[in-house]
Amino acid sequence: MSRNVQFVTDAEGKKTAVILPLEEYEEMLEDLHFGQVARESRDEPRRPFAELVEELRADGEIDV
Repeated sequence: MSRNVQFVTDAEGKKTAVILPLEEYEEMLEDLHFGQVARESRDEPRRPFAELVEELRADGEIDV
């Protein structure tokens, strides 16, 4: 976590909110999104990576 994180506190000193740099916030949202995508796709059929690479080569999408 960044050293640039700040907390908002109430009258009793309890933390009620957090302020963090926009870049870190956006990275956190991206991580949450990828986690959600992974959870939603966990039951989908899988196939070997090498098979996918060959398909992408055949379609001209990669040249590696």
